[in-house]
Amino acid sequence: MVFSSNIFLFLFLPAFLGLYYLTPFRHRSLVILLGSYAFYAWWRVDFLLLFVAITFWNYLIGLGIHRAGIGTSRARKWVGVGVAGDLATLGYFKYANFGVDSLNEIFLSLGYQPLELAHIILPIGISFYIFQAISYVVDVYRGDTEPTRRFVDFAAFIALFPQLIAGPVLRYKDLADQFTYRSHTLEKFGEGATRFMQGFVKKVFIADSIAPLADGAFALSDPSTADAWLGILAYTAQLYFDFSGYSDMAIGLGLMMGFRFPENFNQPYISQSITEFWRRWHISLSSWLRDYLYIPLGGNRKGVFGTYRNLVLTMLLGGLWHGANWTFLLWGAWHGGVLAIERALGVDASPQTFRVSRWAMTFLFVMLGWVTFRAASIGDAFSFYGAMFSFDGFSLSAVYLQDIRGLNLAILALAYLVVLVMGLRERLPWTLAPAFVGRMRAALPTLLVPIFLLAVLKLSAESFSPFLYFQF
Repeated sequence: MVFSSNIFLFLFLPAFLGLYYLTPFRHRSLVILLGSYAFYAWWRVDFLLLFVAITFWNYLIGLGIHRAGIGTSRARKWVGVGVAGDLATLGYFKYANFGVDSLNEIFLSLGYQPLELAHIILPIGISFYIFQAISYVVDVYRGDTEPTRRFVDFAAFIALFPQLIAGPVLRYKDLADQFTYRSHTLEKFGEGATRFMQGFVKKVFIADSIAPLADGAFALSDPSTADAWLGILAYTAQLYFDFSGYSDMAIGLGLMMGFRFPENFNQPYISQSITEFWRRWHISLSSWLRDYLYIPLGGNRKGVFGTYRNLVLTMLLGGLWHGANWTFLLWGAWHGGVLAIERALGVDASPQTFRVSRWAMTFLFVMLGWVTFRAASIGDAFSFYGAMFSFDGFSLSAVYLQDIRGLNLAILALAYLVVLVMGLRERLPWTLAPAFVGRMRAALPTLLVPIFLLAVLKLSAESFSPFLYFQF
């Protein structure tokens, strides 16, 4: 089940919220747990058993760490076993096919028979809930959070359906107090409903309308330079509005249930460096990689070479987290390499002034990275790069044009207008009057409702379109 579906909007969500608010507070974690399990089981019931097993595993590991004592050698053994179990599960389901296929390519090139392995299905959302489980175990070991004594609270945290499939990547220590107490008000519910509608419009009205431009360009066997640039511009916008739209919906649903989740995006396409980009894009993942990978590797405490090595290694593993494909490793290496270069050059990650040249260079680097992120193989990625920089003409090919509609192009232009306006408002030297800003915020729900209804009609009329980050 996905948020952008009629079954979710008109059946699951009303039924869940009705039951949730009719239940006394002390039992609402159980309602969240059962509702989230039903949400997940809508995809496949059998993988729900794996989900429950991961939950029990990490709950027991947390209790074991606490009993052993924070910082003790016995606690380190507990955390080692816990994290190893989580990573082994993730590795098997996500990377076994990739590993065997890569080995078979080597074997075939050497004249040996390939290995045989039954195709392993990737459980939806496993990358997100495994990372959340690891953060819980590590935080208990570090003493950053107490292990929860109520299993139902921990299970509800791992299964929390608003962010279950595609994040944000939550940490139990940030929500522990909210499981003990959280407010439920009409104001907060209204804020959540507005945020949900905003995300829904981003996804269905903008991202899905841009998708044919990106899909068509990357499907071409011999794209022209114009095809390639239009395609990557479309994919760059599509990915942002798709993923940030999902995050908006997740945050909105959380507010409707009384939770406040951390923000996951902060106008990333207005960044003036790749370092700044990763402080604004998928913030929950980048901060997770920093706290649970980069810093444990030594961070910037291992000298100049060690810092560069840790940056590149962190981004390589971050790329591999996104998918079992060499393209994601190349994407991670690209970002890790640029981050290391920026660190060597002393690039300011929080500039006070806006410089168009730095923004344009950063945006170009981001788009170049998205080529490998989107391409099916490294060969396809380099073919696409070749088309981008062959400069064989600036007209769109006839094959590409036949699938393009004027509405697709209009919404692509609208998407970039929104990106520029929302991003530049914090960079410009002037600010809007507080009274005007207040009136605009008050009018936002009224303006959103008709657009949201149009997006619902569009969803009902067109084919199903899953979120891009579901595959990770």
